[in-house]
Amino acid sequence: MLSDPAFYLVSVPAVLLYGIAKGGFGGAVAILAVPLMALVMSPTQAAGILLPILVVMDAFVVRTYWGQYDRRALQLLLPGALVGIALGFLTAGAMDDNYMRVLVGLISMLFGLQQLLGFAGRASGQHRAGPAAVFGTLAGFTSFSIHAGGPPLTMYLLPKGLPPLLFAGTAGLFFAVVNLVKLVPYYWLGQFTAANLLYSLILVPLAPLGVWVGHALVKRSPAGFYYRVISFFLVVLGVKLLWDGLSGLLI
Repeated sequence: MLSDPAFYLVSVPAVLLYGIAKGGFGGAVAILAVPLMALVMSPTQAAGILLPILVVMDAFVVRTYWGQYDRRALQLLLPGALVGIALGFLTAGAMDDNYMRVLVGLISMLFGLQQLLGFAGRASGQHRAGPAAVFGTLAGFTSFSIHAGGPPLTMYLLPKGLPPLLFAGTAGLFFAVVNLVKLVPYYWLGQFTAANLLYSLILVPLAPLGVWVGHALVKRSPAGFYYRVISFFLVVLGVKLLWDGLSGLLI
């Protein structure tokens, strides 16, 4: 596959898109990465190649946004995320992931539309342990199971009305921890083959470039525009997950 130009034609844009999303802009645009790479490989292999790259991206995100995050949000969300990852590992292969895609996709689409159409009510910066635990667990579980942990986290953070840089930094640090923890169960499940790690090594130099572009876009975006972009991509991601889930169940 290394000598196949198609591998680079789809993998380079996929990694850059993921980096831009990791840098804080667009968020759910990262969902396009695995389908793009799946044009030349299996989705499972694509996910296995991407995870080590994501961990490298996370290191750049943590450095870029250090000090720009909501500490209380992370304190409440991360314990649930660890529970969600454990549940994902324990139930791996025991359930049809398409049901989860349909559920998360439908909720994401409706929530994003609510935000875009202005029916979401006033922003509240108050954090509550119960909702944070629920959304943190969902984010950890869906991140592990269907590589879509962004929607639950976005649905928790959006109503808080955080400044764009604080929103991006909080999300970035959250997934830095989640992806680091996921390395162990992914290794046990055989995701890291020598071939996949070689592909990751070839693509990893793109990681800092994507993060830099994403961060630059966040810094230049007014809050209102930034949140409209986040909500729009949440709707797009919801439609994508809903379509994938229904297709998997009906075909």
